[in-house]
Amino acid sequence: MDGIDVTPTDTAAPARPLILVSPRLEHCQPCLKMPEALAPEETAATVFLDAILAAGGLPLVMPLTEDDEVLASLVAMADGIALPGGQDVDPALWGDTEPYDPALLCPERDAFEVRLIKMALAAHKPLFATCRGAQVLNVALGGTLCMDVPSFEPIDGMALWRHRPILSDPAHPVEVRAGSLLERALGGFTSIQANSSHHCCVDRLGEGVELVARATDGVPEAIEVPSERFCLGVQWHPEYTWRTMPTDFNLWKAFVAAAAGR
Repeated sequence: MDGIDVTPTDTAAPARPLILVSPRLEHCQPCLKMPEALAPEETAATVFLDAILAAGGLPLVMPLTEDDEVLASLVAMADGIALPGGQDVDPALWGDTEPYDPALLCPERDAFEVRLIKMALAAHKPLFATCRGAQVLNVALGGTLCMDVPSFEPIDGMALWRHRPILSDPAHPVEVRAGSLLERALGGFTSIQANSSHHCCVDRLGEGVELVARATDGVPEAIEVPSERFCLGVQWHPEYTWRTMPTDFNLWKAFVAAAAGR
């Protein structure tokens, strides 16, 4: 019609970056309600997926595959990769021969995530890891863990904070290294609060890994790999507090922005 512009316009929202989420592996035990043995479940916590969605990402829970070709295909299609918390990382991975309770471990997940991390870093994909995720990131790069935080020696003049389990509220202060990726991702803050639910933490740093935050009692709280555009691991659980703590939501937004190439 005369005087009316009928040129089609693209009003679609920008595509969300695809965020692969490493799965938790849960073994379901027979019970009165279900006496048959069920298959193991590869799952993700809803709060973890919700945080990625709220930050503008598109989460996809990965299959826990042993096939490196499948894993490489998944990494190639991803814009970013997220590793959540879960079981302890097996100390045998760094040569520790002391007995350790196998009920606390998940060897299938250890093997999968070590391979995933190495492929993700080789492809320079943005990577964000929480709790166990941060620990396995350090181990995959040749580092070690302290497997008993209550035995950690606090800094002079301090007693250890309660490090487990406090998920929905702040548990202790965290001091962040100025100039770090973590500081930028938090929105410029070098002193924050964090929740806490862990009894293991980073010990000897892996190759190329830097410690960028500690709780005020001295317990390591965050690591990053400065040679990568975005590779960050935090010891706390920002998936539980992103709705109430702006610094934790900033972490998710910074990660998704990195995955989107911004």
